[in-house]
This record gives sequence, C-alpha cells and structure tokens, in this order.
Amino acid sequence: MNVNQFPDRLIEIDQEQYLYFGGTAYLGLSTNKAFQELVIKNILKWGTTYGSSRNANIKVTAYENGETFLANYIKAEAVVTVSSGMLAGKLVIDELKKQIDTFCHFDDIHTAIQTDNSLPVFIDGKINSRLLDDKEEKITLLTDGVPSFETNTIDLSVLREIPKHKEITLLIDESHSLGILGENGCGIYSAINLPIKRKIMVSSLGKAFGLTGGVIVSDASFIEEIKKSEIFGSAAGMNPAFVQTLADASEIYPKQHQKLVDNLAYIDQKLVKNDSIKFDKRYPLIYLKDKNIIEILKENKIIIASFKYKQNADNLNRIVVTANHIQEDLDKLINILNQNR
Repeated sequence: MNVNQFPDRLIEIDQEQYLYFGGTAYLGLSTNKAFQELVIKNILKWGTTYGSSRNANIKVTAYENGETFLANYIKAEAVVTVSSGMLAGKLVIDELKKQIDTFCHFDDIHTAIQTDNSLPVFIDGKINSRLLDDKEEKITLLTDGVPSFETNTIDLSVLREIPKHKEITLLIDESHSLGILGENGCGIYSAINLPIKRKIMVSSLGKAFGLTGGVIVSDASFIEEIKKSEIFGSAAGMNPAFVQTLADASEIYPKQHQKLVDNLAYIDQKLVKNDSIKFDKRYPLIYLKDKNIIEILKENKIIIASFKYKQNADNLNRIVVTANHIQEDLDKLINILNQNR
C-alpha cells in the first residue's frame, strides 16, 4: 500500500481514509507542530546535514547540547549519538570484540546487535552450561529491551545465576523501549541493577524520539573508547540540527509520553482480555494471534502493521498505539476487537 504523506493516526489509501495503527512513531512527534518547528529552526541554524567527522578540529556545540540532554533523560553517565541505531549497534559490537572472549544472545535479537559465533543464553529452556562452567572469561550478553512478539521487558534474572568468575557485560537494544518505558520514557537502562561488570545500551532515535539517528549509552570510559574508534572517527555524525532538537524538545517528550500512557490506560479499561490478544497497559503494541481480525479491521477502515520482519517467518501482526490517537480512534478499535474476541 502506497501513501503520499506521513502515516500518522489517519492515512489515505486509494482516495479512502483509514485509521492507522502501525509504524514506530510511538510519541507521535513526526507530525507534532511544535516539534516540527524546532526541527525547522535548527535546520535553518545548523543546515540540512553535516558531513564532517566528530573528531575533526571544528567542534559543533549541538552535539554536546543534545547528548547532555539524553544522558540526563536516560539517567546515564555518558552517551554519544551516531547516524543510526544500526550503526550504534555495530560500533559497540566491533569495540567489544577487542575486549571480550565470548558473546551470548537471548532469542530473536535485532540485527544491529547480532554477531557471528554468539552462543544462545538458553538451550531447551535451560541456561547454557557454558555460562556456568569453571572457565574464567569475559562474556557479553546481547538482548533487546522488549523481545519481538512480546509486550514485557526481557527477564534478566538469569544473570544472577552466572558465577562471579564470569565477567559479564550486558548490551541491550532499547529501540522499542526508549521513550516508552520508565519514568517519562527514560527506558529500562537506569533500572538495571545486576551483578555485572558493565551495561551498555544502544537505540534508534528514529522511533519514539522522532529523529533520524542513534545513541550509545554506558559509563564514560566506554563512551570514550567508542569516540576513539576508527569507524566513529571516519563516519559523519548524526545531523546536528536533529541533535540540537533533542535538547530543545526537552519539555515536549514527557508531555507526549503522558498522552501515550493515558491512551494505553484507556485501552486497558475498555478492552476485553482474551487469549487471542497480547496486550500490556505499559506498552503500545497489541499482538493479534487471529489473522482473520486483520481483514475485519481493514473492512472497518483500520490498517495495522502486518509484514514479515524476517525471511521465512510468520507475519508480524501488531496494533501500534501512539500518543496522537484520540479517544474516538481507540473506541472504534476496541469495539471491533471486543466484538471479534
């Protein structure tokens, strides 16, 4: 289906108007007028792009402004922005390959943090014995903040079972939890308090935060290592107009987050729970197990996200709720789901 404008809560397809519950603009910022005005103001000041290295002799203050905001918002010691969430993940993986012995992964992690020769954390539902043996080594565990097809954060309690002679680094991709979960949408990074050596977070900023770019979050020492890496120094940074907008939009983010929270609470009150629907009031995705509901929704002028996320996999069928949906939209959606449970 092709559309000729940004698919917000309403989209037009073949000259017909539909409600749209898809995409990843969780905070509804792409069409938010106040947010757009900040972006335009900063493009006029910082230009449409800046192709220079972040390590060049000329330092653009927009980066410091935006990254200081993000560090405070996420409640982290240090952050650095890059041009995409994918690059953020690959930069961290490349840096960790120099430092650690073994990678282990939770199920279905995003491509951004996948690496060759990684071992599964669980085998047949039990913790991999490789994580429990007597060998002293440095291990990095790879996980998404909220796994695909799930509405709850990853259960990291298994980390408490790993013996102390295993030095653990946790790398978590929060592309679908930053801006959504935690206080004002700070994500789950700051709440992770486990017996590990280091925690690192990567995330796209092109979803909830509404700006093309990515971020790496960790302790100051690791962020400095990233900044010294050859790939970071050779790549252009995130658009400085966008990085400055992060700082300038500091009052918009919590307001939009509260709208999203209110929408999810409203759905939780009205939606009749059943086994064919996976929903949690803290998270803006509703997964549908009954594929027939997709067509019923479409017949009622509602389009949801339905696509193959990976080759040879089932379609990812999910309803995406954003801060921009109004009560009338939610009522129509809820009524159809309740009638077809």
